[in-house]
Amino acid sequence: MRTIEHYLFKQLAFVRGQTLKLMDGVTEETADRIPDGFRNTIRWQLGHVYVVLERFAFQYLGLPLRLPEGFKEQFEYGTTPLNWPDSAAVPTLPELENLLKDQQERIRDVLGLRMQEKIVPPYTTSAGMTLETPEQFLSFNLYHEGMHLSIIKLYKIILRDS
Repeated sequence: MRTIEHYLFKQLAFVRGQTLKLMDGVTEETADRIPDGFRNTIRWQLGHVYVVLERFAFQYLGLPLRLPEGFKEQFEYGTTPLNWPDSAAVPTLPELENLLKDQQERIRDVLGLRMQEKIVPPYTTSAGMTLETPEQFLSFNLYHEGMHLSIIKLYKIILRDS
């Protein structure tokens, strides 16, 4: 199937590239530290970004999601590593990096010709934004991932200085 090169795919790739760049220099140990006054980790931020875009891109169109076992319980909205069971299989940073990289191409391949398809019923985010096409979901994801990208930047500064 041929896809259309929608402007959002370039923007998503840019933002995802920034997220992946932030992984540079982050160790497995640092990825699991929770800065004072916060409830999540860099690893959680990365997994959460993956899970939310997976849902935004595929779930509301009734398409299969590629969620490794435990991801929903570990990285969905409202979760925190503070509540993860000791037996939870936590993904490594290279595993998260591969998932984050591969996700972009899958979205382009699957949604390239479906950007204006209506989602019934429309979905309202926890921030109160109502979305009803893949184009709107992917556009909103730019805000969502950008917000978490900023949190990862902040965590890296706090954890470096602590």
